[in-house]
Amino acid sequence: MQKMSILIVDDEKSQRELLRGFLLKEGHVVEEASNGETAIKNVTNSHFDLILLDYKMPGMDGLQVLQEVKRINPEIDVVIITAYGTVETAVEALKAGAIDYITKPVDLDELIILVNRIAERRQLIQENKLLKEDLNKQGISADKIIYKSQLMAELINLAGRVAASKASVLIQGESGTGKELLARLIHQLSPRANKPIVIVNCVALHENLLESELFGHEKGAFTGASSRRIGRFEEADGGTIFLDEIGELSPTIQVKLLRFLQEREFQRLGSNVNLQVDVRFISATNRDLELQVAEGTFRDDLFYRLKVVTMSLPPLRERKEDLPVLIDFFMAQFAKENGKVIKGFSSEARDQLLKYDYPGNVRELENILERAVVIAREQYITTHDLPFKSDSLLEDTDKKPSGALKESLDDLERKLIMEAMEKAQDNQTKAADRLGLSERMLRYKLKKYVLKS
Repeated sequence: MQKMSILIVDDEKSQRELLRGFLLKEGHVVEEASNGETAIKNVTNSHFDLILLDYKMPGMDGLQVLQEVKRINPEIDVVIITAYGTVETAVEALKAGAIDYITKPVDLDELIILVNRIAERRQLIQENKLLKEDLNKQGISADKIIYKSQLMAELINLAGRVAASKASVLIQGESGTGKELLARLIHQLSPRANKPIVIVNCVALHENLLESELFGHEKGAFTGASSRRIGRFEEADGGTIFLDEIGELSPTIQVKLLRFLQEREFQRLGSNVNLQVDVRFISATNRDLELQVAEGTFRDDLFYRLKVVTMSLPPLRERKEDLPVLIDFFMAQFAKENGKVIKGFSSEARDQLLKYDYPGNVRELENILERAVVIAREQYITTHDLPFKSDSLLEDTDKKPSGALKESLDDLERKLIMEAMEKAQDNQTKAADRLGLSERMLRYKLKKYVLKS
C-alpha cells in the first residue's frame, strides 16, 4: 500500500492526536493544523496527498479551507470530518471538491478503509501517468486513451502490467467499446512495440479464406492459388497478432489455432513443412465465450489458452464519468479535422449527450459528434445538430425493455434446475438428462445462478 503525506486539520487537540497516532502506526507521514489559516500555510509550503479536514472550526470553516486548498493544488484529496452529518453538508463539500466525508466520532476502521482506498486510487493515477509518459517517450500518441472513471483507470493500469509479459490476452466487451484500441495499447507498451501488430477480423472472412489469411498457402494449394501467400502469423513474427471477434471461429480453425498456441508452429495450406514464429497473441470478442464452451460451439482447451489474462471493457453506460471528457475530446478533434470553430454545446445539447445510454458505445458517441460538428451552423452545437428528437431520450427509455421478461425467464430456469437437482439428489448427469441439457451446459447454468460452487 502506498504511504501518504496527510494533514489533519481540526481545532480539537484530542481529535488531532487520536487521528495522528492512528495514521502514524499505519505508516503514513502526518502533520497537524489547529485552524484553517495554519492549514493553508502548510499546504502552500509543503506537499500533501490527503487532508482530513474538520468542517466546523472557528475562523475559516472547512468549506472555505477546502475551496482554498483546491485553488492552490487541485490534486490534493480532501476528506471532510463533520459532527453535522447532514445530506446538505455532504453535498456542499462534495460539490466543492471533497473526495468523501466521515462523521464524528470517527470510526477508525471506517477511516482506514477510506484512507487505503484513496491511497490505491492515487497510486493508480500515478502509474497511469507513467504509462502515458512511457508512450510519449516512444513517440506514440496516448491522446486517444480518454477516461476519467475508476473502471477504466484500473483497466489501463492492468494493460500496462500485462504488456511486458508474453501471456495471451482475451479482451471482452460489447461492440464499439474500444477493444482494438486496448490491444494496440498493450502492444505499444510491450517490448514488441518496434515490431508490427497485425489485425485480423475473424467475422469478415469466410472459413476457407480465414485459414489462408492466418496461415498462408502454397502455390496450387486450392483453385485460384496462383502463387505462395505469406499468412498473418508470419507477418506478425516478433510482434503481436490481434484476432477480433474470435468467437466466430469455425471448429476447424479452432483446432489449428489451438495447435499453434500449444506448439507455436503451423503449416501453410498445401504444405507439410512446420513453420515457427514468435508472436504475442491478443484476441477479442463481444460474445460470451464461456457460454459457447458450455454449448459446445467453442473448444474449452482453446478458451483456456486464450484467457491467460482476461480484460473486460465496460460499456459506456457503465462508465458515465468518462462521458464529459470523451465529448469534449471528440468535439475538439472533429472541429480541427473539419476546419471549424466550435466553442462548445448549448446546455440542452450537452444534457442530451450526457443522458443518452449509447448502445453503440464509444463508436456511436464518436459518430454522433462527428455529424454534429459537420452540420453545425453556429459556434455552439445545439439539439438541432444531434440525432435525437427533443424528447427522444424519454422515448428511448420507454422503448427499452424493462428486463422484467428476462428476469422472469431466468427465475423460471433457476427454479427448474433446482427442482431437477433435488430430484436427482445432486447428481449432475441425471439432472442434465431430466432437463434435456448437456452436463457441460448444466455446469454453466449452475455457476450462472450460483447454485453450486
